[in-house]
Amino acid sequence: MASNQGILRFAQDDTRPAKSRMTSSLIPRKILVIAIAVLILAGCRPEQKMANQPSYKPYQSSEFFEDGMSARPLIEGTVSRGSIDRDPFLMTGKIGDVPVDRFPFEITEQVIVRGRERYDAYCSMCHGRDGYGRGMVVRRGFNVPPSFHTPEMRQKAAGHYFDVITNGYGAMPPHGSIVPVTDRWAIAAYLRALQLSQNPGETSAPATTTETASPAMPAAQSEVSR
Repeated sequence: MASNQGILRFAQDDTRPAKSRMTSSLIPRKILVIAIAVLILAGCRPEQKMANQPSYKPYQSSEFFEDGMSARPLIEGTVSRGSIDRDPFLMTGKIGDVPVDRFPFEITEQVIVRGRERYDAYCSMCHGRDGYGRGMVVRRGFNVPPSFHTPEMRQKAAGHYFDVITNGYGAMPPHGSIVPVTDRWAIAAYLRALQLSQNPGETSAPATTTETASPAMPAAQSEVSR
């Protein structure tokens, strides 16, 4: 009861106009808003735009690295893009303009297993895991690809399949940018094994060659074995 009387007495003693009391109560809020705005503006650096990114120019020195160079040495084992194009057969599946029915490195069980893994990842959604062209994407309305088990497709050279994977064909987009060279050959080898599994009367196995071996081929074999 005494506290209520104290509050009432304080209210009676405050003879300031209501407008004045409201204005004084808003001053701290204004100060707070101004302080927040100043902090936000202080964090903005107008010169730091996406078009003006901090970066080094070629051969520019750097105090960050111990050797004082901004350019860093290549990681061990780095292969520059296009450096293995010296082996056209490995890179195109062709000799001249003709697809070749052999492989640029030995086809082992490990290569076949790798080819199946990559086929399942990149090809089975359209061609089906059995190669008859009844993949899940096709069942939902995509263009029906040809079966790998027709006489015509069984006669296609291994280099033909490598070329199609690389550059695409018809509704199939090119996969050369997402499937490495050795994996494309592994897929082609697996397709041969898949065709034999569905046509047991045939006795031919994936052909291999070392006749045109080049410095790129040992590297290709080691890449498949990873």
